[in-house]
Order: sequence, then C-alpha cells, then structure tokens
Amino acid sequence: MRGLFMNKIAQALTIAGSDSGGGAGIQADLKTFQMQGVFGTSVLTAVTAQNTLGVFDVHLVPLPTITAQLKAVAEDFDISAFKIGMLGNAEIISCLAQALAEYDFGRLVLDPVMIAKGGASLLQQNAVHALKTELLPLAEVITPNLPEAEALTGIAVCDDDSAAAAAAVLQDMGVKTVVLKGGHLQQSQSEVCRDWIFSPEGDFVLESPRFPTRHTHGTGCTFSACLTAELAKGQPLLQAVKTAKDFISAAIEHSLNIGAGHGPTNHWAYARIKQERP
Repeated sequence: MRGLFMNKIAQALTIAGSDSGGGAGIQADLKTFQMQGVFGTSVLTAVTAQNTLGVFDVHLVPLPTITAQLKAVAEDFDISAFKIGMLGNAEIISCLAQALAEYDFGRLVLDPVMIAKGGASLLQQNAVHALKTELLPLAEVITPNLPEAEALTGIAVCDDDSAAAAAAVLQDMGVKTVVLKGGHLQQSQSEVCRDWIFSPEGDFVLESPRFPTRHTHGTGCTFSACLTAELAKGQPLLQAVKTAKDFISAAIEHSLNIGAGHGPTNHWAYARIKQERP
C-alpha cells in the first residue's frame, strides 16, 4: 500500500459551473479527474438548477467569491493543469483573466461552454468578445464543438477544409492547439464522430462510431476534463487527446440510462473496459 503513494499525486483544477443533475460541469469534471487518478480541485463560477430535461435556473457566483476560491486553491495546491468551462458573463471572464496573471495553474484547457444540451444559453452574447480576447491567448488547448467553433470564428465547419480554416482563426487568436469536436456533424446524423486536431506538433483526425443514444449530457465537459487530467499527469498533448477521445467514446457507448431526457455519460466505463482487457 505504501508504494501506491510513493509518487507525487497529480493535481488538477476545474473552473466551471455546478450541475445539480451531476452529468456536466464541476460534477462531471471531478468524477473524470478521479477516474483518471488525478486529485481534483474546483472553482465554481455558477450554480445551475438542471437535470436531464433542461436548465431551470442559473445563479452566477459573485466575483469576490470566485477570486477567493482561486486564491485558496493557488495557495495550498500544486496544480499542474486546469480547465475552464462555464463562465457566464464578461465580468467573470475578466476577473478570471486577471487572476491567471497572478497564479500559475499550469497548462490550460479551455472548453468554451456556450449552450446547454437542451438549448439553454450558458454564456451571455456580449461575453464572446471577452472570451476571445482575454482567455484564448492563455490557452494551450481549446475544445469547441462545431456550434461553438462557428460562434467564435464565424465559420461553419462541415468538412476538412472548413475545419482547418476555423482552427487557423482560433490559432491566430493565440491558442496553441485546437480540438474541433465533430459530434454535431451533419446535424448529429453522421455515421462516425470526427474530431479534428490542429497542433504545433502536427494535425490529425480521430474518429469513433456514433452510438445510438440520447444520453450525451456533459460530453464536452467530460472530454476536456479527461484531457486536463492526462496533461496534469505529464502525458504528451497528442496522447492526452487520444485518451480523452477513448474515454468519452466509452462513456457514451456504455450508457447509464439515467433520466427522462439527455442523460449523463458513464464516467467509469473507460476504467472498466481497461480492467477487462487481457
């Protein structure tokens, strides 16, 4: 047992909103960190009342409370990678950008959360400019889905050429690596889910089958959280992206069938599959 704790425990941070349904946001991130062997810390930016059927209320956390959370984590934990999810408005974005100039949380994965699975807006329209100018230049990786990529770049991604064009715009804003998640390709009716990765280390595509399930709530949060966990452990970026793709594919394929609407993914499926392999 002693040997299990001989090596330093990787620590990661999630800065995001709370999902009372447990499928997305802070809850999904911490579950994913835990499953990947990383100790998770958190800074809440918003409290939402939601379940698999929708979002019913959003309360943005006051700026002094967000700042106090960031300070508390920075002063007592050794964070080597962190992710940013739901932010809510331009004021929170600016508050966070100012804090990140003071605190070093390691490698940043930015998941530009804008719209909930059921269609509710999670980022005010006037905050998009602040997101692009204040946080994108700080990110090592950005992980937008196709609607988010279009909102940030004005380019509708539908094939390899448009994906490359959108990625180029995002990289011109300062982000190093762009992961375009293609789950919405062909109105979410394509046979495969195609993700495009544009990185200084090279460009490539990852594909997985499209699984016939409505239980896909929190997929973006979970994918970016797994990517963050792998970076926190020191994994190379491209390997971390591949692991995140395998993690979320397993989480979707092995559905929990929870809830009457868009249910959560299965955060322990990937670990169980690994254990069952000979």
